[in-house]
Amino acid sequence: MSGPFIFVGSHRVREGKLEEFRADAAALTGIVEEREPRLLGFNIFLSDDGTEATVVQIHPDADSMLTHMQVAQEHIEKGAAELLDTQEIRIFGPPNDAVLGMIAQLTQEGVPISVQPVHLAGFTRSMA
Repeated sequence: MSGPFIFVGSHRVREGKLEEFRADAAALTGIVEEREPRLLGFNIFLSDDGTEATVVQIHPDADSMLTHMQVAQEHIEKGAAELLDTQEIRIFGPPNDAVLGMIAQLTQEGVPISVQPVHLAGFTRSMA
């Protein structure tokens, strides 16, 4: 049995953009919840001072991640262009070429992307 596909993106919130980012994050979360029933977890965390944000996604597989990037493309592009400076992307689980290509396309140039494709052990539970 293969494990989940987990995406972690670390970002710096651009100066003066915190409130706009908060509104965009809320809108994106609503869209994702409504349009991505396979997505197991989608969470955005913010530092106490509002300067750093981390997005954590848990997908059943890389195809679910690809769907997410298609659904969220407008918000991802807005974030990269106006709201956030991406610091790092971490991927856990085996990506496919389409996912890697789209991540590279939607990520700002020079951002480190690390991949740990082998799920050694563990499980994911539903909070329901």
